[in-house]
Amino acid sequence: FSLKELHGIFPWLVENIFGSLDGIIIGWNLRCLQGRTNPTEYSVALDFLDPSGPMLKLVYKLQAEEYRYDFPVSYLPGPVKASIQEQVLPECSLYYNKVQFPSSGGLGLNLALNPFEYYMFYFAISLITQKNSPVTHHVSPSNSAYFILVDTYLKCFLPTEGSVLPPPSSNPGGAIPSPTPRTPAVPFTSYGMHHTSLLKRHIAHQPSVNADPASQEIWRSETMLQIFVEMWLHHYSLEMYQKMQSPQVKLEVLHYRLSISSKHHGSPAQSSYQALHAYQESFKPTEEHVLVVRLLVKHLHAFSNSLKPEPLSPSAHSHTASPLEEFKRVVIPRFVQEKLYIFLQHCFGHWPLDASFRAVLEMWLSYLQPWRYAPEKPPQSAELLPRSVSEKWAPFIQENLLMYTKLFVGFLNRALRTDLVSPKNALMVFRVAKVFAQPNLAEMILKGEQLFLEPELVIPHRQHRLFMSPTLGGSFLSSWPPTITDASFKVKSHVYSLEGQDFQYKQMFGTEVRNLVLKLAQLICQAQQTAKSISDHSAETMASHSFFSWFRFTPSEMNGSYTGNDLDEIGQDNIKKTDEYLEKALEYLCQIFKLNEAQLTQMMMKCGTAQDETGKKQLPDCIETEDGLVLTPLGRYQIINGLRRFEVQYEGDSELQPIRSYESAALVRLLFRLSSVLNEKFADQMNMLCSREDFLGRLCRYHLTNPSIIQKIRRSPMVKDRTNQKLGPRISLRFLASYRTLISLLMIYFIASWLYIGPVGCTFIILIGYFLYAVVMTFFSEGWKPHEH
Repeated sequence: FSLKELHGIFPWLVENIFGSLDGIIIGWNLRCLQGRTNPTEYSVALDFLDPSGPMLKLVYKLQAEEYRYDFPVSYLPGPVKASIQEQVLPECSLYYNKVQFPSSGGLGLNLALNPFEYYMFYFAISLITQKNSPVTHHVSPSNSAYFILVDTYLKCFLPTEGSVLPPPSSNPGGAIPSPTPRTPAVPFTSYGMHHTSLLKRHIAHQPSVNADPASQEIWRSETMLQIFVEMWLHHYSLEMYQKMQSPQVKLEVLHYRLSISSKHHGSPAQSSYQALHAYQESFKPTEEHVLVVRLLVKHLHAFSNSLKPEPLSPSAHSHTASPLEEFKRVVIPRFVQEKLYIFLQHCFGHWPLDASFRAVLEMWLSYLQPWRYAPEKPPQSAELLPRSVSEKWAPFIQENLLMYTKLFVGFLNRALRTDLVSPKNALMVFRVAKVFAQPNLAEMILKGEQLFLEPELVIPHRQHRLFMSPTLGGSFLSSWPPTITDASFKVKSHVYSLEGQDFQYKQMFGTEVRNLVLKLAQLICQAQQTAKSISDHSAETMASHSFFSWFRFTPSEMNGSYTGNDLDEIGQDNIKKTDEYLEKALEYLCQIFKLNEAQLTQMMMKCGTAQDETGKKQLPDCIETEDGLVLTPLGRYQIINGLRRFEVQYEGDSELQPIRSYESAALVRLLFRLSSVLNEKFADQMNMLCSREDFLGRLCRYHLTNPSIIQKIRRSPMVKDRTNQKLGPRISLRFLASYRTLISLLMIYFIASWLYIGPVGCTFIILIGYFLYAVVMTFFSEGWKPHEH
């Protein structure tokens, strides 16, 4: 094919690989393509889209001719789209000189992208485009072709060792020129003017682009990273978007909007209202999306940590360091820090309170621990011991203070609303506590907070400065700062650039957060006690379902008491894991916040659902009123989390209970009619016998059911208005309808047949045996005790 033909085919090819922007065309569906289920297609896709494969060779070939391809602005993330539609360029240099008015008859704005940018835009946005693709099998995101390609591109264009491989080229010069600046086709209020890319700043002093091949690798690396960040992390509300703008930008936007409103005589309130809805979008990142972002974060840490040690002479640094080394130095604070913080805040505030939050949690913890991706390895003997966080990471912690402190508070608020009896939720609390309990980490976070809270009057020369984030002012390749760095200013610059000058900082080691930690510790103690009670109840249930339990007659069957719990299905192994996770998490929290052991012991005693004098668990917390018992907020919390419960019992006529699953419905009805006939016929005689004070009266009182005598228990408010029906002594044959009773009798008759005892003789022996049992029990019984089968 000629270049002209390839130029026409390229957009069609990209769309057929990654799918259409509206999601109608699925394309190759790389997110669901796995080597385990489709090995041939998986291998072909990876080879074709490899950095040295046919697709990227085509991209570089078209790149040499400076072709441009239109990408609709309407498919960009909400804040960026609304900004461009208001003719205000975002600060990212990726959009500078690329916005084009539509051709005659066309609709909407477009970005004029070079082939490499066009390819990467489609590749990145395919992760968040919802496609109606049927999934017939379970898909593991980390094993998909898309995930592998992201990892491959990161390793190729952001190498931790060596330099980026030069693109293949048929040109005699060997290098493909970077895109040349273009005149904007529409006047824009541009604040990209002040923040040109690293490439443009670096080559501004070069006599020729081709004279420095390293500039090419910087251009591709920076472009790919900017596209990934813009597509995957640039989603938030108008309020958050405005917080990220510099004061100069806000002033320019205000002037622009005032001029527009004066021209069209529109209401400023109305335009502001429309702008709010234009910026806001319903953004719900998926677990797959978060896993890919975590991969990006981990690789950027490894990429940044591969930076060569600085030379002793800072003045010579800018002349000796390569563009790639400069890129490593600024890649996280300039490109990722700000937007990742907003992305994490969004996830912490909107993600469901379930175990799927683990993906967000691990991404956050990966960002907090850049030392895990440092090239140096600990000695073999020290691998089992917790590694102390080196002081060299103090600047990173201070310049990312909100990542550690505010998001930790956000996690605390989530943890206080989750069920910690669940092993997966307990594991998340354990993971966070373990990370923050690393030796020296809490001290460095505390030092960062102290620097932020340092009074401004201490250093008067700061007052004329403007707090700005690294992305909002100055060049990273400009003259180096003085040797004595102002750490306090850096921390304040970080906090105010992300949250604004009026931000009220909540100290991680302050009283308010410490109280939240104490609440979490209390919740952990309660969850441990609940897990123990579930474990005990499960053991009792297993024992009651044993083989020999078929021969027992237990009164609790017929009174309808409920002793189960919705968490019974957790299992003994998972309960054991929960207890281990919570115990270690509590230990780590004590280390981090220096909690008092005596205070914790007292808390655990309060939280424990202690046994009362009768051996039964305490009732939920409630108060006595004229209407009966009323639950307090603590009591409702105890019931919801399974910490305590009322003993739910059937208190009506035992003969009229609903038919149970272990009873024969026909026999229950038949025996009820028979019992009713006997009770009507012999009611007077039974009353006379039970009223006697001698041994016969005691025997009858024990043997016959008397529901008019019931045990006094604490009732709910609605029960006190109920009128009890007085019933005298009576016969109840319902126990014969139980499958357990029937099977027990059949087994007794079967064993008797082996001993050559007939059915009549066996029945006589059973009746004599029961009569003797009743006589013995009468001697030991005290008072009038009702008997139930």
